[in-house]
Amino acid sequence: MSAAPVAAAPPSRTAPAPVPRAAGALTATDPALVRRAVKAAALGNAMEWFDFGVYSYIAVTLGKVFFPSGNPTAQLLSTFGAFAAAFLVRPLGGMVFGPLGDRVGRQKVLAVTMIMMAAGTFAIGLIPSYATIGVWAPVLLLAARLVQGFSTGGEYAGASTFIAEYAPDRRRGFLGSWLEFGTLAGYIGGAGLVTLMTALLSDGDLMSWGWRIPFLIAGPMGIVGLYLRMRLEETPAFAAEVAKAETARPKVPLREMVTGQWRALLLCVGLVLVFNVTDYMLLSYMPSYLTSELEYDETHGLLVVLGVMALMMVVQPFAGALTDRVGRRPVIAAGCAGFLLLSVPALLLIREGSLLAVALGMGALGMLLVCFTASMPSALPALFPTRVRYGSLSIGFNVSVSLFGGTTPLVVTALIGATGDMMMPAYYMMAAAVVGGVAVWFMTESAGRPLPGSAPAVEGR
Repeated sequence: MSAAPVAAAPPSRTAPAPVPRAAGALTATDPALVRRAVKAAALGNAMEWFDFGVYSYIAVTLGKVFFPSGNPTAQLLSTFGAFAAAFLVRPLGGMVFGPLGDRVGRQKVLAVTMIMMAAGTFAIGLIPSYATIGVWAPVLLLAARLVQGFSTGGEYAGASTFIAEYAPDRRRGFLGSWLEFGTLAGYIGGAGLVTLMTALLSDGDLMSWGWRIPFLIAGPMGIVGLYLRMRLEETPAFAAEVAKAETARPKVPLREMVTGQWRALLLCVGLVLVFNVTDYMLLSYMPSYLTSELEYDETHGLLVVLGVMALMMVVQPFAGALTDRVGRRPVIAAGCAGFLLLSVPALLLIREGSLLAVALGMGALGMLLVCFTASMPSALPALFPTRVRYGSLSIGFNVSVSLFGGTTPLVVTALIGATGDMMMPAYYMMAAAVVGGVAVWFMTESAGRPLPGSAPAVEGR
């Protein structure tokens, strides 16, 4: 039902625009198919971040299992070093899976990334400890993390592209927000399981076998996610590109995906920087910060983070719908301004130490983070045209995540160790907010408009 898009006037950078009523060819989306696409994409994201969440929340235990040392800070740095290593190969995965997704299809590539993510996570649960096989334990852990990192290089860009290309223009923000709903669900699943194990198991049991349970769960989750993704058809936008080519899709040179989209790539890197620095700071680093730096009770700290994520999940769809009404730019800008002004007060509350103060500080940061989690899944795919969307978005997203997002726990831990300044997390988030604010200033509003290179999409009956 898709056809070549008609020419449109350059979009405004401010308010959302209505979908044209008589602009030529339209894409009528199937609501049932859209719901299935959202579920399949969100589940894959949930599995990915279930693993990353578990790894972060149980980092202290993993440090003892794989990196024996008399220095707890050195153990934590080594564990976060392996965590960050996976992000170093994400751009490579993006450069492989992204262009492949633009050539053979989004659905096929997302099925492959699902298999690799599940296999890498499951393998971590099978690795013997350092006490059993010595140096091979951290080597195998690093290898499994690299497999995970390579596969996730094609996951987020592909999943957000998949939802964006299925969604009608007027509801793209709301539907895209469910992708990050899946992220939060994965984090809550990981945090809840770690909290339960920490409460029920002795330190000895957690060290000997308990830590393996969350990673072994990835196997069944991967099978379910693969089943859902294999049942989906290609997106209408990609199908229209294939129809225009009439033969096999021509290979787009990697250089064209970079140099031909340099402005959009710079905007993507800036937006992803503020999104991921704040995301990893709050959801991945803060549990360890509360435990190792502030000597906060581990179980209570995890429960606070769990509560913040549950609150974010409740707000997430409403914030996504808000971006459809007022635009992506105002919502993202509000998040940047909030982190710039409130990071220091929020961290001071967290450092005060009482349960109420920690909850208020973390809750404030969580509500600011929702400005990004609700907007980015629909804003980022709209930066690029259909023929290079998966590839260019994969490259820009993963370069930014690798350099700035995934390294956040490692960099902030090292900065605190070097300076002794416990306010470093706040300063780091403020710097990210400045970069994100510059990107928002230059980006074009995309709410309510067709994706670049695609026909207007309306909701079918």
